[in-house]
Amino acid sequence: MVLELTDDNFKKEVLESDVPVLVDFWASWCGPCKMLSPIVEEVAEEYKDKGVKIAKLEVDANEQTPGQYQIMSVPTLIVFKDGEPVKQMVGVQSKEDLKAALDESMA
Repeated sequence: MVLELTDDNFKKEVLESDVPVLVDFWASWCGPCKMLSPIVEEVAEEYKDKGVKIAKLEVDANEQTPGQYQIMSVPTLIVFKDGEPVKQMVGVQSKEDLKAALDESMA
């Protein structure tokens, strides 16, 4: 299951999380975001019992958080661990790349 993030719950769900969190920063008008969405869903399903969170944050509805992380283009994916960004990827990523980033964060 993919967690829907907002500016209001970002701190609690991501920064205070005791497990790594992959955050997909996206926008409804973004074609590449639409291509990436099913990949993120598949990874979320495969990793649901592995002690990580998969989340999405819509940049247009939540402008504060993307500003804090200098999100200049979407999709941007950031893996957070212990409240800190540890890996950032811009553009459509393969399922393998997302899984590798998550595996790295769990090591």
